[in-house]
Amino acid sequence: MKSDRLLSILLLLQTRGRVPARELASRLEVSVRTVYRDVEALSAAGVPVYAERGRHGGIALLAGFRTDVTGLTADESRALFILAAEGTHAALGLDAALGSALRKVMAALPEPHRPAAELASRRVLVDATRWRDGPRAAVDLEVLREAVFRDRRLRLRYRHSGQREPRTYTVDPYGLVAKAGVWYLVADRRARPQLFRADRVDAARLLDDPVRRRPGTELADVWEVLLRRVEDWPDGAIDVTVRVRRERLDFFLRIAGPHLAELPPDAGEEEWVTARMTFPVLRAVRQLLGFSDQVEILDPPEARAELLRGARSALELYGEQAPS
Repeated sequence: MKSDRLLSILLLLQTRGRVPARELASRLEVSVRTVYRDVEALSAAGVPVYAERGRHGGIALLAGFRTDVTGLTADESRALFILAAEGTHAALGLDAALGSALRKVMAALPEPHRPAAELASRRVLVDATRWRDGPRAAVDLEVLREAVFRDRRLRLRYRHSGQREPRTYTVDPYGLVAKAGVWYLVADRRARPQLFRADRVDAARLLDDPVRRRPGTELADVWEVLLRRVEDWPDGAIDVTVRVRRERLDFFLRIAGPHLAELPPDAGEEEWVTARMTFPVLRAVRQLLGFSDQVEILDPPEARAELLRGARSALELYGEQAPS
């Protein structure tokens, strides 16, 4: 609609200052001639907008002109007030800034949209943590955040899973990612992408050296590579067929979801339902011991044997501790 386009031009000029007519035309997907007609329409409506010719010319607003019009629709207003869990902003030290920003946005909203935006913030809550996630160690993101925002290298003392002693790394950060309530530092180590869980960082020190990122590479690009590396199973992955007691199916789906290759049916009268799972290595099937007699491995035989070995090991451990 023309009215939306005029408002977009106004907001772009207010944000950017002088903008070439060709750039406006490209952003709005119209011709340059249409842009000039829109500029004339804005001028006729009393907006102090003008066009400058020449190599460094463009469309601009008269210096000092501002408008309180946000151009937000009702749905856009709601979207701004449905934000991630407060813990995300608190971890970055931005809780106060978020509250202040939202108050300013609320004041700038058109009067008819304010009740809807305020109601959205009370009716929708986004909690990024998983069910039964258990307590987590406190995470100090201050140094990591500073390195990311100031484009500086980091010296980390990092403790890998299953290792008692931390290791020391010098890394080049791309940014921070919060996934399912867990913070990760995405960085290059020796020009290769690597993922560091923030809660496993024992110590972090900001270096004087500027960050050395690979040219043309952004946080989203590196995250996509690392995500595929985590989610794509190695060549030695094993497919396992199990049966699950229907009464425990919901619990099984919540806990074992990352390993499911085929979802079991959620309707029917049978006591057991069948599902297919994928594990990165054979030994990983021992995770199913936590389901006790609620889950049974049907195939392959080596997976059944591995689970049995795990059960016997647990029995030997606890059998030694049993009272006589």
